[in-house]
Amino acid sequence: MNPLVSVIIPLYNAAPYITEALESVLASTYRPIEIVVVNDGSTDKGEEVAARYAKEHSEIRLFSQPNAGVSAARNHAIREARGEYILPLDADDKIGSTYITHAVEAMHEGVRVVGCRAEFFGERQGEWKLPPFSHELLARRNMIPITSLFRKADWIATGGFCEEEIYREDWSFWVSLMELGGTYIRLDEVGLYYRVLPHSRRRQAKAQKRTIVDAMNRLHPAYMERYLGGPLHYHRSWSKFLNRFRTVRQVGDFNRWTEGRIIDHRRNILRLTGGVVVKQFRTPGFLRGLWYGWFGTSKARRSYENAVRLGNLTPAPIAYREVRVCGVLRESWYACAQSECPYTFIDLIEQPDFPNRSTILFAIGRFTARLHQQGVWHRDYSAGNILFNADGSRIEVIDLNRIRFRKHVPGDPFERLRRIEPEGILQMEKGYESVS
Repeated sequence: MNPLVSVIIPLYNAAPYITEALESVLASTYRPIEIVVVNDGSTDKGEEVAARYAKEHSEIRLFSQPNAGVSAARNHAIREARGEYILPLDADDKIGSTYITHAVEAMHEGVRVVGCRAEFFGERQGEWKLPPFSHELLARRNMIPITSLFRKADWIATGGFCEEEIYREDWSFWVSLMELGGTYIRLDEVGLYYRVLPHSRRRQAKAQKRTIVDAMNRLHPAYMERYLGGPLHYHRSWSKFLNRFRTVRQVGDFNRWTEGRIIDHRRNILRLTGGVVVKQFRTPGFLRGLWYGWFGTSKARRSYENAVRLGNLTPAPIAYREVRVCGVLRESWYACAQSECPYTFIDLIEQPDFPNRSTILFAIGRFTARLHQQGVWHRDYSAGNILFNADGSRIEVIDLNRIRFRKHVPGDPFERLRRIEPEGILQMEKGYESVS
């Protein structure tokens, strides 16, 4: 019996076109199929059209969500999908009748994605000339149309489409799939008909070049390193050449930790994989990068060396990495073991009835005193950088690049915490004094 294929269609203000998209899928020679449509907060009558089709055809299921963007709509549709295989289709495009049949036949071990040749219609005519696949080329540009077949299990493994507004979310997703291993194959048949409109997102993306390049480097550094020898540059075709001027210094086995799931990207990027947390520091400006590259010590190296000195007061250090271009620091990374302490001081602030609260505050005071006895001056001793376990028997400090070692630690030991937790400061002071 053939595996179920789920065709997922994000719908946003495509009322004039959704009929053609649905009809093209219903005309497919492949069975069984289902069509999962997610209305992404449309303001036209597209949802009404899709609803009429859903009443007439049991293969179609319709869902709705507030407008959240095409990636969120695709992820929503795939979560609802029941098929082993997923085929995305934009609501203004069409597929050929035999495409799904031949794509499923071509999907075997070692193949992550199956695509096809494509033709433009609408504002532009003719075949969409796509180059042969290679990992090096995919690292430089997207050459896989969104309407390509992949496994739902692989979507789960990658975490789905990136829901940041990066305009090339499909490119990022294909790279994520390739990072799992395997390859892409293109069928020698026109299976996709891509409508070009005056306001096409494909045209909009050309104006977002720098944003796209920055996002790809941030989300897929290991893939770029493997196939381009370093990051993607704004002059993308020159990337491999320019990366010859890069020098890399690293301590510890770092390479295999750079592909983890992103858990935070507000300032620096934190990844988690295999019980290891990797911190990718924000790229410094040119002058600061020049200073770090030639005279100073990078934040990553300081974090690693400080962690070694701190011992069991912080999660165990694993590695650090620095990348310089013509001597100027451009990238720095620090890897450490995932902490066994699941809570931060922020939890105590946000939950006044936190279990064992007084005991934990007292323990944090004692911990602070031990830091100062060892001459540890944490210049960012703030709520997010103090970790603890449920009963306060284990406390750790993180964000180590601003630590300095002094004979005498200056200032108020709880300066930052006093302003945000005035009620608990007494318990911390008692704990501090019990050690002093």
